[in-house]
Amino acid sequence: MVLRPLALALVALATPAQAQEDERPRRTRVALGPQLVPSYPGADGHSLRPLFDLSRARGDDDFAFEAPDESFGFPLLRADRFQFGPSLGFEGERSAKDVGVAVPKVGFTVEAGGFVQYLLTPALRLRGELRHGIGGHKGLVGTVGADLVTRDRDRWLFSIGPRVTLANDRYHRAYFGITPAAAAATGLPAFDAKGGVQAVGLTAGALRQLTQRWGLYGYAKYDRLVGDSARSPLVRRFGARDQLSGGLALSYTFGR
Repeated sequence: MVLRPLALALVALATPAQAQEDERPRRTRVALGPQLVPSYPGADGHSLRPLFDLSRARGDDDFAFEAPDESFGFPLLRADRFQFGPSLGFEGERSAKDVGVAVPKVGFTVEAGGFVQYLLTPALRLRGELRHGIGGHKGLVGTVGADLVTRDRDRWLFSIGPRVTLANDRYHRAYFGITPAAAAATGLPAFDAKGGVQAVGLTAGALRQLTQRWGLYGYAKYDRLVGDSARSPLVRRFGARDQLSGGLALSYTFGR
């Protein structure tokens, strides 16, 4: 990628103090467990999927805060309280069997894009993501949110904050639209879902270190569908406006 050499060049130009700091031993924390998430956007059922988190820190630095619902990513650019970098997400397929009516299949989607985040204070972070679907829905989807974080270093952490999910026409038509052909096959009214705000909600996460090595990690997330996603006959007849997610994982820290 074009920006990767730039990032390496910036590291190479670091001051001696920064270079020495980067040589401190690394610590790694891995969390793994189960989570329940909506089977597809707008579903009234849930699917069991793995919950995985990986964090790294140097020396005695605290592990950096990551919200439980943010996409995988890493900063390419750091400037004071600002960060920018790539983000990667995934959305499972949705079949007619999943919905319970003959609607077109939406294939498994890799979502690639970027994020920006800014620390208003050490305890208040703003973050935005925008990702484009590769295959599957082929649409644009993004989130804007804030997180209030309270912690005692790495011994425990609690975060909570609002979320707004947005998507374009193509994304909403894939999951919430009903074409004339699908209307004829299902008996549902045709529905041309437009882009805009898809959902508003709240996400909370918690970490608790039980011993020097072992800990617990969990989260809960609530979204309320709004706009065309809430008005879709698919959601009103076969889905749910209230979208709940949650998971619990066991963590292990090593490296020192």
